Amino acid sequence: MGYNDPMRTALVLDRRYEAHDPGPGHPESPARIHAILDVLSQYRRPGLITLAPRPATPEDLALNHVPAHIARVAATAGRPFYAFDADTPTSSHSFETACLAAGGFLALLEAIMAGETENGFAFVRPPGHHAEADRAMGFCLFNNVAIGARYLQRRFGIRRILVVDWDVHHGNGTQDSFYADPDVLYVSTHQYPFYPGTGAAAEVGSGVAAGRTLNIPLPAGCGDDEYVAAFADIVAPVAVQFRPEFILVSAGFDAHRRDPLAGMTVTDEGFRALTRFLVRLAETYAGARLAAILEGGYDLRALQTAVPAVLDELGGAHAGDALATPQPRSGVLDATLDAQRPFWDLHRAGAE
Repeated sequence: MGYNDPMRTALVLDRRYEAHDPGPGHPESPARIHAILDVLSQYRRPGLITLAPRPATPEDLALNHVPAHIARVAATAGRPFYAFDADTPTSSHSFETACLAAGGFLALLEAIMAGETENGFAFVRPPGHHAEADRAMGFCLFNNVAIGARYLQRRFGIRRILVVDWDVHHGNGTQDSFYADPDVLYVSTHQYPFYPGTGAAAEVGSGVAAGRTLNIPLPAGCGDDEYVAAFADIVAPVAVQFRPEFILVSAGFDAHRRDPLAGMTVTDEGFRALTRFLVRLAETYAGARLAAILEGGYDLRALQTAVPAVLDELGGAHAGDALATPQPRSGVLDATLDAQRPFWDLHRAGAE
């Protein structure tokens, strides 16, 4: 691949993430982890290291969740079946797997802060970005990325954290966690209107955090051009002004053109381009510190092709390469540009 000085990338990988079983036919299945482990067993590039996950402690979970919610999820341990809602069933090992998911992400953050690696990707399940402080929903039990952001704030004193969520669904739980926090910039690209119904462009944060929630709702059928334009015209200029000290990525792959649950058309090259944007931002402002965590993505073949593309970019495979000039559908970014211009210098963004 012609790596000159590849960045170190840590991978959180563990077959224990297959233990959470939502039941036959459920799209968020153990096969997702199996497929990723299978393809990564053959993936090679310089600078890769593997980290063992650790379980999150009750204190870790309480960084983002109320005690009653933690207790409700813990009470499912050992029960063959329980359903928080129609989308979010659990099995006997779901609680311990969810603790391992949150803790696996924390282990990655600890390794990055210790200088053991520049960046990394935690391949965990169940996903997390729909989980609210007091509620499990949308396949999610605990909000892994929100716990991680709070952990960076409390343990390491990180002030400005950028959370980028490119999952095809809006991360309502993550937005709620930081809606009034001016030190966390939450950015979401998502199909809209779509589950869970949140994520309108006008949702921008509250009080002193107005402008710190940046929603980019996109109509069904959008692909690489729209996503790359969103990052070039909105995400990058806002991030430059915010100057993050750490970048977290809720990396769902359900905007992929192969995914069965949504209607977007992003390709592997699209995910590669989005990652390159964020790697460059991390290198410039955050000492290269970037941690991604698996959210959605339900076509197994899409996971097996998109994940290596992202890992290539985390290593800097194409760090100096120019990005293609996108040709998005007319007007798809207008609502976000209008909503965010009171808070950020975006007056030239989107202009031809």
